[in-house]
Amino acid sequence: MNLWFRLAWALFAWRFRTKRTISDVGIRPFRVWPTDLDVFNHMNNGKFLALLDLGRLDLMLRSGSWQALQKRGWYPVVVAQNITFRKSLRPWQKFSIETRIVGWDDISAFIEQRFVAEGEIYAKAIVRVRFLKRARGVLAPSEVIEACGGWNGEQPTLPLWIKNWAEASALPKGREATPSVWN
Repeated sequence: MNLWFRLAWALFAWRFRTKRTISDVGIRPFRVWPTDLDVFNHMNNGKFLALLDLGRLDLMLRSGSWQALQKRGWYPVVVAQNITFRKSLRPWQKFSIETRIVGWDDISAFIEQRFVAEGEIYAKAIVRVRFLKRARGVLAPSEVIEACGGWNGEQPTLPLWIKNWAEASALPKGREATPSVWN
């Protein structure tokens, strides 16, 4: 992540924002800064991905999940992400990132994040996250959610298209992951 000032602000300011649970939608306001722009004078596509980290961190901090993970020596890692852009974000434009968990399987949680400005979705991402232990090992998302206070209501059903995307975008394991010549 290359957004040090925004990260410092996020680590400070979450205490003054409304508390959330892990099953809530987290909404975090932002503004497009000149350092976010590319040569076409709109927010660079790489900045979108970096800001997604801050949206997830904000929900985790406000729900107490980040603190619960840190206490146990657990941490999230992004395994895959897919983002679709609809409109450009322009200099100084205000926008929000909306973050919610859409479901999980045995090894990954799936998070939807939307860039919303002026009542419209400008971009939407699906992020696949795994949780690791500092002492090595992968955690089941259900174990992590329980440690973070549990899920309010029924467990969401993971949409079929997300299951298919996760399967199609998975990299091979072990020797199958050895690079080969491009065809």
